[in-house]
Amino acid sequence: MLQLESNSLEDLGELAKQIVNLTDQKIFVFYGEMGAGKTTLIKKIVEVLGSNDEVSSPTYSLVNEYFSETTGTIYHFDFYRIESEDEVFDIGYEDYLYSSHYCFIEWPEKIANLLPSSYVKVTIKDQESKRLITLSIDE
Repeated sequence: MLQLESNSLEDLGELAKQIVNLTDQKIFVFYGEMGAGKTTLIKKIVEVLGSNDEVSSPTYSLVNEYFSETTGTIYHFDFYRIESEDEVFDIGYEDYLYSSHYCFIEWPEKIANLLPSSYVKVTIKDQESKRLITLSIDE
């Protein structure tokens, strides 16, 4: 387990580099309250991976796709609005998840039964003027 601390948006780029360099794992699940900074951190990670695409929360589309010349396709999921795990199958979730591309998943607790056996768990807690980011690798 690794704990990181972010005191401002400016230091998120360095934290994103640490997160990417932590493991060869390409599936990351993000836990945190609404407004904790999940999408903001994912945006910085996508930048570190070499994408110039605009990163936004896929709240209504469920998945956004970004591209990087160095790492290829990157998938970003937001399952906040799903009502059942069946909705995830309707978008072809397994095809994305087992594509060997980077996958960043917000609100993974909504699809707990569908998560793969191995991933990086990122937990973000907002504490006054800073954010505590805890990473653990479930293998």
